[in-house]
Amino acid sequence: MLNLIYECEQKGAFVTVLDPHVSTRGEMGHVVLTVLGIVAQMERRFIKERQREGIEQAKRDGAYKGGKRRVDRDRILQLHSEGHGPSVIAKAMNCSRMQVYRILNAGTSAA
Repeated sequence: MLNLIYECEQKGAFVTVLDPHVSTRGEMGHVVLTVLGIVAQMERRFIKERQREGIEQAKRDGAYKGGKRRVDRDRILQLHSEGHGPSVIAKAMNCSRMQVYRILNAGTSAA
């Protein structure tokens, strides 16, 4: 925001905020806008810090356990071991072929 105000001033324009009424026309208005920008930046940092702390606490409490698996990986591996191709498996499991390929590649690298 402050960069935008600076660019406007470089081109000879002034910025006026209607609510609260502040203008960059005078030095005092420029100081007020700078202070408001700094306060807003600090508040964003505080919010991010509180969010990070909340996420860490939730992880310690066991609230974050990862997402639910939408596809039965074992069934995909079983169908593949029975000789079915990725297209057939994808149709049977109602998922994309790419997801089948990912699971098959992960299954072979884990073995």
